Formats: sequence, C-alpha cells, structure tokens
Amino acid sequence: MSRAEQYANALLALGNAEGNMAGLEADVHAFAAAVDGSPELADNLSDSSIPAANRQQVVEDLLEGKATRASASVISMIVGAGRVGDLPEIARSLSSKLAGSRGSAHAEVRSAVPLTDEQKQRLEQALSEKMGRPVTARVTVDPTVVGGLVTQIDDTVIDGSVRSRLNQMRESLA
Repeated sequence: MSRAEQYANALLALGNAEGNMAGLEADVHAFAAAVDGSPELADNLSDSSIPAANRQQVVEDLLEGKATRASASVISMIVGAGRVGDLPEIARSLSSKLAGSRGSAHAEVRSAVPLTDEQKQRLEQALSEKMGRPVTARVTVDPTVVGGLVTQIDDTVIDGSVRSRLNQMRESLA
C-alpha cells in the first residue's frame, strides 16, 4: 500500500467520523489543485528549511473560512509531515476509494478548456458504459493538454488529446 493510499485511508476514517466526507474530499482536491497550480506555494510548503509549524500556519491561514476545520487540520498535518507533493495522489486515491465503496468509479479528467455541465454528463455516461459501472468525473483545466481530454480511472489512462493522436499518426507513417 502506497503512502498516498495510507493517507487516503486515514482521510476516509476522518470523513466518516466527521460525517462530512463530500466536504473533506472537495477541500483536499481544491487545496491539491491550488498547490499544483502555484509552483511558488508548492516550493514554500515543501521547503524543509521553513519550520513545519510555519508551513502549517500558512495552510491554516489560506483555508480559513474556505474549508472545514477538519479539512484544514488534516491538510495542515500532511504539509507538516513534509508530504505536500503527495497531495494530488492522496486526493485521487481518496476519490477512488470513495467511488469504490459506492460501487462506482472515479475519473480524473484533464481538459484544455472547461467543460459544460452537459459535456461532463455525456462524458460520465460514455465512461460508465465503457467501464460497466457508474463513473463520476472530476474535470480540471490543464493548459498542457492540447485539445481533447486525458482521463485516468484507477490505473487506466485514456489519452484522447490531439497531441496523442498526432503522435499515433506520426508513428503509423514511420
């Protein structure tokens, strides 16, 4: 079991005890996305020369009024333990475990542009048919995706990006 899975299991237990699993999941994903989107924040929160208490205070200040107290505490603990770089994997593992406990699957979808609610719904329907079980998708905008979508469900990656298709075409012509 990976470290991220261990943290995800701890988050599951906390979310169940607090009775606000959806809020905890959303808060962890939002903070992981914020760290992923800000190299400066990621560097500061992972800088071991800065005392853990100071890094944790930054987290608590950033999340004040934006996340539940339990979420802020657990994210602060992860940062204090020097695991800020693991947050995206922890968030994915948490969502996968939650989906698995509901008999469904969780998809992480990266898109160059935001999807409308209708597009997201059609995507979830298509993925559900492909996987043979209900799939919920969390879509994030990623400017490195050149057209199309890149989807990860558990260990399966479906790369429908333009870059991937161009590479496939280039290889078939070689």
